Amino acid sequence: MCSMGFARSLGFALLPLAVCCIVANVLMFFPGGQFPPERLSKLVWYMMGIGGGGVLMFLPAGVFISLGKCTGCCWNESFMMCGSVMAALVGLAGSGYCFIISAMAMLEGPQCFTSMGWTYPFANDGGRYLLDKQLWLQCLQPVNIVEWNVTLLSIQLGLSGLEFIICVMQTLLLQAGLHPQRLKTHIL
Repeated sequence: MCSMGFARSLGFALLPLAVCCIVANVLMFFPGGQFPPERLSKLVWYMMGIGGGGVLMFLPAGVFISLGKCTGCCWNESFMMCGSVMAALVGLAGSGYCFIISAMAMLEGPQCFTSMGWTYPFANDGGRYLLDKQLWLQCLQPVNIVEWNVTLLSIQLGLSGLEFIICVMQTLLLQAGLHPQRLKTHIL
């Protein structure tokens, strides 16, 4: 029973993380808070926080939360395990996608207006711009676009990392203690 309660708490933990990923990604569509946006970085269109770290995470959250609701049904034990593992794998894929695309966007840097026009001024420096705030002055418009992107991408990196850890924990929980033979002892 304790394992089921812990699995449910993992599901409840995924919900606010997914919502925050969606919000952070939506804000990426308004660089520097401008509406309507003039130019968007190409990786924003991959919708890593909306799809991977957001909507896709509602599936494992729902499955984890619903675990243990039919604890008296013996036929349901294998289905619960299989469904939970599949949902955790979907969650791992979604959070991994969000993390990888966010990291790529962070390394590439924002698209901004410089003295050479609209370009990606940091695309080929391997993320070195993250350590040198003087380089951020190259971006003339939108105002504070580098801070905007770094903040929102950092949020998405952190949240997707937490989502990944939660899905790994759920998978390990199932591997460690919820085999069908042991499930009856946890329930009883």
